[in-house]
Amino acid sequence: MVDKHLSTQFDAELSGISTRVLEMGGLVESQVVQAIASLTQFNGDLASTVLKVEEQVNAMEMEIDRDLSSIIARRQPTARDLRLLIAISKAIANLERVGDEAARVARTVQRLMNSGVSSRLRLPMADLAFEADLATAQLRKALDAFARLDVERALEVLKQDDQIDKEFDGLMRKLITYMMEDPRTISSSIDMIFVAKAIERVGDHAKNLAEVIIYVVKGTDVRHNTPEAVETMVR
Repeated sequence: MVDKHLSTQFDAELSGISTRVLEMGGLVESQVVQAIASLTQFNGDLASTVLKVEEQVNAMEMEIDRDLSSIIARRQPTARDLRLLIAISKAIANLERVGDEAARVARTVQRLMNSGVSSRLRLPMADLAFEADLATAQLRKALDAFARLDVERALEVLKQDDQIDKEFDGLMRKLITYMMEDPRTISSSIDMIFVAKAIERVGDHAKNLAEVIIYVVKGTDVRHNTPEAVETMVR
């Protein structure tokens, strides 16, 4: 009876931490959405909100990390449970970095507004918003896969990662063209390059989350492999 009680308590602790990871994921997803909205709308209030939420995300990461350390020390988990705890540690690190990327976009918006750049200046805002939509969709799908420990869903994230990379490459070409055609856009275009890179990194972190899920379920480290190779490894 004692062993069953301890096992039930351990399962409850794991479930509680997993729920908090998903809450953190929802928070950083909203950060990215608000950061891009602050850019496309030149909205300083939204940018400030993103930066305030960053503090909350950082606090959540530290709290979950402390709880993970406590569980490992008290429970000494083995096999899949240990893999899950390791995966959660990696997941929250990636989510915290997604928050960092959102904050980077928000700070760029504040800098542009403070420097007097006009929202009417020719910049590929629609393209940036489309890239961000792709990245947030990937993040949402990765979080859904994490909630269900769904390998198939995680594989979808890996297969679709190159879409964001292609969009990023297209944005680079467009921004270079803008700078060549109108020197007034050089400074702001350089800022947009960093924004586009931040969005691409959001997609990379979603991919990392997908790889973590596969590790939990299959016990296989699939990092640094093509999606096709990963699919073969987990079948």
